[in-house]
Amino acid sequence: MAKKKGHSFEQLRTAFRHQNFEPLYFFYGEETFQPDQLQDLLIEEALTEAEREFNLDIVYGAEAEAAQVLALCAEYPVMAQRRVVIVRDFDKLSGNRAFKSYAEQPNPQAVVLLAASRKPNLSAHPYRALREHGVWAHFEPLYESDVPGWIKKRAEAQGYQIEPRAVQRLADYVGTDLRAIAGEIEKLITFASGRSEDAAGSAPARRITADDVLHASGQTREFNVFELQNAIGEGRPADAQRIADRMLRRVSNAKSEAIMIVSVLNAFFAKLWKLPPPAEARRLSNKEVARRIGVSPYFAREYVAAAGRFDPEALARAFSALLAADYELKGGSRRSAALIMTLLLRRLAPGQ
Repeated sequence: MAKKKGHSFEQLRTAFRHQNFEPLYFFYGEETFQPDQLQDLLIEEALTEAEREFNLDIVYGAEAEAAQVLALCAEYPVMAQRRVVIVRDFDKLSGNRAFKSYAEQPNPQAVVLLAASRKPNLSAHPYRALREHGVWAHFEPLYESDVPGWIKKRAEAQGYQIEPRAVQRLADYVGTDLRAIAGEIEKLITFASGRSEDAAGSAPARRITADDVLHASGQTREFNVFELQNAIGEGRPADAQRIADRMLRRVSNAKSEAIMIVSVLNAFFAKLWKLPPPAEARRLSNKEVARRIGVSPYFAREYVAAAGRFDPEALARAFSALLAADYELKGGSRRSAALIMTLLLRRLAPGQ
C-alpha cells in the first residue's frame, strides 16, 4: 500500500476555509504556532458561536484519559452539522493506544484533531494508525534560510508589502520562532498603519520599511544593532563601540539589550561561517550566496565582503567571545553590560 503523504499548512488552511473537513486529523512536531492557528481556524469555520457551547470539546492530554476522550469523540452533534473535539498534547494522553481502533472507524459526524507537541514513534500505534487512516501533518521548526520568505508571505497575506531590507532586519532580529515573528509583524503593521501622511498629503502605501523595523523596536536609524553589525563586518571597531555605547545608554535595561545584541551578532557570524573561503565565495552568484546562508540576494555581497575579513581562526574566536558574553550577561558575571559589551567588541575586531 502506498504511503499517505502529509499535508502542508497551506493545504489545510485552504480546506478549512472552504469548510472541507475530514473526520480525523493528526498533527505532530515541535513547531506549534501553525498547528495552533489551524486549530483556531477549524473552530471558527466548523462551528458557529452558538453551536460551540454543546459541540466543542478541547482536551489537554496530560489532564485526561483515553476512555474519556473517546467518549467525547463518539458523541453526535446537538443541533449542528458536526461536533469538534481537539486534543492538545495527545502524546501525553494516558492510554492513547486505544485510538488505533477509533482511527480505523472514526465518527463521521465529528471532526477530531489530535495534536502532539513532538514527533512520537510513528511506527507504533496509535500513531501509525492515525497516519494510515487520518489526515496528518508534520510541523517542523523553520530553517533559517526559509524565514525571509515566511516573513514576506505573512505580511502580504495581511495586505502589506515589506521591503527586502526590512525582511532581513526582522529575520536577523527575531530568529526562527514563528510565534515571535508573527508578533513582530503584527507590531510592525500597527506601527505602519499609524504612519502619518507623507509630505504630498496623500496616504502612504501599505508597506513596511526597514526604518519601521527600527522604530517599532525602539532603535534609531544611526544607532541600532544592524549598524553595529555592519561596523563589525566592515572592520570599523571604533564605530561599533560608539553604536553599542549609545544603544546601551538609551534603554532602561542594558543587560536585556546586550543579550539581544549578542543574539543578533551570533546569527551574523553563523552566516559568515556557512560561506566557503573568500576566493570561492566571490565567484558565487548573489542567489547562491543567499541560498547558502539564508538571506535575501539583495544583501549577499555585504556578507561576502564581511567574510573576507574573518578567517576560520577569527570566526572561532568570535563564537567563543559571543558564548562568553552570553554566559556573563545571563548571570555568570557581576560585570556591567557595558563592560561585557566593550570586551566582546574588542575580541570581535578582526586581527585580535
